[in-house]
Amino acid sequence: QVQLVESGGGLVQPGGSLRLSCAASGFASDNYAIGWFRQAPGKEREGVSCISGSDGSTTYADSLKGRFTISRDNAKNTVYLQMNSLKPEDTAVYYCATADCGLADDLATMSIDRYLEVWGQGTLVTVSS
Repeated sequence: QVQLVESGGGLVQPGGSLRLSCAASGFASDNYAIGWFRQAPGKEREGVSCISGSDGSTTYADSLKGRFTISRDNAKNTVYLQMNSLKPEDTAVYYCATADCGLADDLATMSIDRYLEVWGQGTLVTVSS
């Protein structure tokens, strides 16, 4: 069964950190770029970050550069999102999906992989005191 499973969400105080994981199974995930997206209550889904499958190059939303770091461990078929200095506005459900990272350093061009579209079920991150 082809799937992505996110984990690592939870409640954290402002200024804290969380590391989200996106575990792939049922397909050769190292051949695919993986994107992180988030959707806050009442808002549209937005792209957070993307990591390519070919060379591990990364792209971030401009507003998140310096606070979020995406990485992957192909031996574990897992992509991570390290989130530091969290703010209440980071509160959202975070999803990972197979992606096309698009143009370098331009996350607005990220799209869902056109050949294999796989989404995780999401993990809730709540930043609150």
